[in-house]
Amino acid sequence: MMVPGGGTGAGIATKTRAKTKQPTPYRVLMLNDDYTPMEFVVLCLQRFFRMDMEAATRVMLHVHQKGVGVCGTFSYEVAETKVSQVMDFAKQNQHPLQCTLEKA
Repeated sequence: MMVPGGGTGAGIATKTRAKTKQPTPYRVLMLNDDYTPMEFVVLCLQRFFRMDMEAATRVMLHVHQKGVGVCGTFSYEVAETKVSQVMDFAKQNQHPLQCTLEKA
């Protein structure tokens, strides 16, 4: 079929797709205290942040020397869950270990 203007009438169908926005990243921070054993902090880093012994020890020493250390960066929901897991585990083991999150 011929369409006025010389085209065939066949057009290109374009579908607009909404661009998905990346979720805002959040850092999970561990805070130093003078009571929680270093071994327990390393255990938490291994258990909840899947760090190997070397990485967990490095982060634990950073927390011990600087007062705060980054455990990882996650979406808000994941970061919030990890903070809760660490705090609950510390409480169950009668340690005052504190963990928090902040926008990355």
